[in-house]
Amino acid sequence: MNDQQLLRYSRHILLDDIDIAGQERLLAGHALILGAGGLGSPAAMYLAAAGIGKITLVDDDTVDLTNLQRQIMHSTERVGQRKVASGQYALHAINPEVEVIALAERVSGERLDTLVQGASVVLDCSDNFATRHAVNRACVRHRVPLVSGAAIRFDGQVSVFDARDASAPCYACLFPPDQQFEEVQCASMGVFAPLVGIIGATQAAEALKLVAEIGRSLAGRLLLLDARSMEWTSIRVARDGNCLVCGKCAG
Repeated sequence: MNDQQLLRYSRHILLDDIDIAGQERLLAGHALILGAGGLGSPAAMYLAAAGIGKITLVDDDTVDLTNLQRQIMHSTERVGQRKVASGQYALHAINPEVEVIALAERVSGERLDTLVQGASVVLDCSDNFATRHAVNRACVRHRVPLVSGAAIRFDGQVSVFDARDASAPCYACLFPPDQQFEEVQCASMGVFAPLVGIIGATQAAEALKLVAEIGRSLAGRLLLLDARSMEWTSIRVARDGNCLVCGKCAG
């Protein structure tokens, strides 16, 4: 690190758990963020501020006026722009040293596999089960830790699925792909603005811990937040030996 970096990240370096070695791991890290909206905004901004060396933002949507109530990476002046372009501008304003790759596309298949394979950590900030399951399958295949978040109305959840740990569950252990779950989105159900900030920031914290190799991650635990009462609930999640993605039934 140069003198400017030592100064910029000094508050991290003062933490014994991080120190210079941990900060250097962050600078060498690559975070892949799927979704540049409510969750992806705070997650990406904290990762950029903390010094993750490379961030790949993936989102095929444009900034809409209705997004601005909660998607803090965007601004009124950038309504109509691609979210990834708006996000790239915002992240460089926070930390111009971070390499930000903006992909205005909906990724799947081999393209998704390639992106996941090149990442240190993946943050799923999407808003639909199809994307979440596709991202989970790619992370299991390539043994890349996945930080998953979701928020709707006043309810949020966050967890880590780390395929590097043989005892840890994957996203499909918790939400089997062959079962039907109600698909609800902010556009029809609404969402409390600060909730996505809390969940997105928690995703950033878990991603930073994984890349810096500090602390204990949320692998094997699901955190649920009721923002009405501001109460967190922690639920143990076990690996499903018959999981269609990471278990013996995987095909």
